[in-house]
Amino acid sequence: MTRARAVLFDLDGTLLDTAPDMVGALNRLRREEGEGSLPLEHVRPFVSHGAKALVQIGFPQASGAAFEGLRVRFLDIYRKQLSRETKIYDGVAEALTHLESAGISWGIVTNKPGWLTQPLLEHLALHRRAGVVVSGDTLEQRKPHPAPLLHAAEKLGAPPAQCVYVGDAERDVQAANAAGMQVFVALFGYIPADERPHDWPASGWLESPAEMARWLESLRP
Repeated sequence: MTRARAVLFDLDGTLLDTAPDMVGALNRLRREEGEGSLPLEHVRPFVSHGAKALVQIGFPQASGAAFEGLRVRFLDIYRKQLSRETKIYDGVAEALTHLESAGISWGIVTNKPGWLTQPLLEHLALHRRAGVVVSGDTLEQRKPHPAPLLHAAEKLGAPPAQCVYVGDAERDVQAANAAGMQVFVALFGYIPADERPHDWPASGWLESPAEMARWLESLRP
């Protein structure tokens, strides 16, 4: 692969395992509405698709104003428990240290809104380490549009062709390809069973956080 000057990460399901807190917020909302909890593994594959997708799973009959009320309440619950169980994947924090010591910049490009992204990164002491953070509301466009990735590359001073993006959704691959970046798929992330990530036009696939950590360490010159 081309010498990487910067590595950009999706957030949910790639850099952080946020599923326990997001599913926990959904189940609290279900209990408030008189429903039972859903198993984590049932909901986990859909976490990368955001609040709307999770509320649709939790309340498949809801629509219109009722659905919107549930979505707003879900986000309010989640905002108050952002990092109770959320953590950076094992081995990845150390791998980021290797990147930093090698002079390779790294950053985050996520569709998660900034009012959730920033406090979450602060809670996990990552906000000062990331060279750039592009949230879902930083620009008018969101992934799969390439603009957020190109904006991040510009902020890091790295040509897109020398940037690598890592994500766990097809829109991540689409955005990176459109931006002219190499892209790797985090297969350990939140990918529904009916999707076929090996068919996505990626540069490579990472089976586990440990494999991603080893791959990141291999980028050192």
